[in-house]
This record gives sequence, C-alpha cells and structure tokens, in this order.
Amino acid sequence: MTEAVIIGAGLHPFGRFPGKSALDMGADAVRLALADAGVNWPHIQGGYIGSYEVANPDAIVSRLGLTGVPLRGVFNGCATAGTAVALAARAIETGEHDLAIAIGLDKHPRGAFAADPSVAGIPSWYGQTGLFLTTHFFGMKINRYMHDHGISHETLARVAAKNFGNAARNEKAWRRTPLSVAEILASPVLNYPLRQFMYCGPDEGAAALVLCRADQAHKYTGQPVRIRSTALRSRRLGAFEVQSPSFPVGEIVVSPTVDASREAYERAGIGPEDVDVAQLQDTDAGSEIIHMAENGLCKDGEQERLIAEGTTEIGGRLPVNTDGGLLGNGEPIGASGLRQIHEIVHQLRGTAGDRQIPGTPRVGYTHLYGAPGVSAVTILST
Repeated sequence: MTEAVIIGAGLHPFGRFPGKSALDMGADAVRLALADAGVNWPHIQGGYIGSYEVANPDAIVSRLGLTGVPLRGVFNGCATAGTAVALAARAIETGEHDLAIAIGLDKHPRGAFAADPSVAGIPSWYGQTGLFLTTHFFGMKINRYMHDHGISHETLARVAAKNFGNAARNEKAWRRTPLSVAEILASPVLNYPLRQFMYCGPDEGAAALVLCRADQAHKYTGQPVRIRSTALRSRRLGAFEVQSPSFPVGEIVVSPTVDASREAYERAGIGPEDVDVAQLQDTDAGSEIIHMAENGLCKDGEQERLIAEGTTEIGGRLPVNTDGGLLGNGEPIGASGLRQIHEIVHQLRGTAGDRQIPGTPRVGYTHLYGAPGVSAVTILST
C-alpha cells in the first residue's frame, strides 16, 4: 500500500474574529497549506473538511476555486479533524488520489456548548438535572482520578501554567498571557476541582494539511512528514465517558483513548517510548493528566512526579502541548486536531521557532477525545 505523507500545513490563528466567517478562515488556512506544499488549488484531487457550526463546509470551494474537486464533509465531535486526516490518508494509500487535503474550521459563540440531550441519544432528565455540561463531567472525572492516583491540585495548576506559557510563544494562539501556578489556583472554582483557568473555551479558527504519495513527495518538499498510523475508537459498555448517563457497577472498562492508542502504536510499529513530542486533548488541565496515562506515555499516578520534574515542558524529556494546547488556543471543534498536527509538523521539521523542542525529534503523537466517548490518534514521523 502506498504511504501518505504531509507536504503542507496551514493554520489560521485561533481566537475571536468578528466579521470574519469560518469559511473565510478556512480558505486562509488552505492557502497557507498550499503555499507550504508548493501546489495550487487545481492540483488537489480530493479531500475532507470538518466543522460543527457550518452545515455545508464544502462550500469553501467558492473561496478557493470551482474545480469540481470532491470535497467531503465530515463530523465526529472533537475527533472530527482526526477523522478528516485519516480519510485523506486512506485516499492516498488506496490510490484514489495522489494529492489530497484535510481541512477543519469552526466559529463558536462564547460560552459552553449547549444542546438538547436528545440529539446525543440521552434522556431528557440528564439535561434537567444539570449533567449535560462537559465542565461538570470533566470535573467529576478528574476528581475521581485525583482520589484514586494521588494527583494534587497544584499539579492541575502546573499543567495549565505550562500550556499558557507555551501559548505565549505561539503567535497564532488565543490566550497568550502567561499565568502562574498561584494565579491559576486563586481563580474561581467552576466544577470542583477545576478552576476557571483550568478549562479551555470554544472559539474560532481553521487549519489545513496537504497530503501526497510518499514516492512523489520529492517533487514538493525535502521534509515530508510521514503519517505512520491513524486510529479511531468509540466507547465500550462500562466506560466512564462524556455524556454517559449511567454505566454498569463493577470493573471500569478502559476509555476509547486506550483502545485507539494501542491500535495506533501497533499500526505504526513503534511504542510510547519512541514518542518525542505529543499533543494531547486538554479540554481541561485534568484531561491532559489522564490522557498521558491513557495514551501509554506514563502509568496512572506517575504524572504527579513527572509534571513536577518538568518532563512535559518544552525542554523536558516528553514535551506535551508545545503550542499551548486547547487551554492556550481554545477549541474550534473542526480545526482543533489539525492544529495539533500542524504543530507536530513544525516540531519534526525543526521550524517551531521559540517553542522548538531540543534535539532532533523524529516521532510526534496527536490525540483527540470528545463526546459521547470517541478518541482519535495520529502518529507522525520524519
């Protein structure tokens, strides 16, 4: 099977852009990715585009050129971008296309996501009792994890402080003001034990990747980034996940993140010990801590020591969320995972500027997690 590689990456800044549509942000990101790859829009043979807010994101062709390109809309919650990249890679690997694109864009209003629970297949009482809030769920999940594995409140604050500090080095991040551990611990509690500055927020942005056949990459770049594997898994019965109104009493079933991670490592032929830099879903500071273990990067409970030692800092052994993650960038759902890959591409190229990690990173890892319990993992390498 032909291998797919990334030859171009483009990112529209994340934040708030009054008067600018999601489609226009997406078109800007596509143009940046095309320029990075050295190709023009008419060269693109097909692709996948994801969005939560935009009903017909494929309408972006009106901004880029009406070439008749098959551009398929996809949506899979917070795993939308991982799905778009996986499908674009499969189109390359199976010979359907030689040049493909993955695009993500969104423009969310201020405040938490809201909807009728019925759209997620959940009974109405779940919303009436106030449980249909992701902030509530994430608070409950990390509270239990802290109890079971000895994670402190200070460790939660250290994660948030790290990500805001990384975002300060990223000119395209949303929240670029560094915050200290003390400032974060002094912020109001929203859903115990999580505080105001331990949560990400919905915002606006776009990103795009250009992919091609590995045997043709030399035509475009001397630094292609290999897509070693992609994996997507949904929840299993008994897993403690977002928007689960109940689960069986007894042994807890592992998260879909664990399943997706294991599958991705196996397909890539590498292990967690080979990962040089990672982008993990940090919807809140607690999520990053939990996802370190669920993705095999440490054991449950080791995060307390590793984070205190600076292991996940840019200069540490395993940098995590070097561009600020969701905490620093916010989450426009359709674009968030492509932002992660955009960052890994630059880290593996050595072009991440002030946030470039030391040495010569060779393997990058990205992870997405969202409601109602779905995870996507992409492993990249030089």
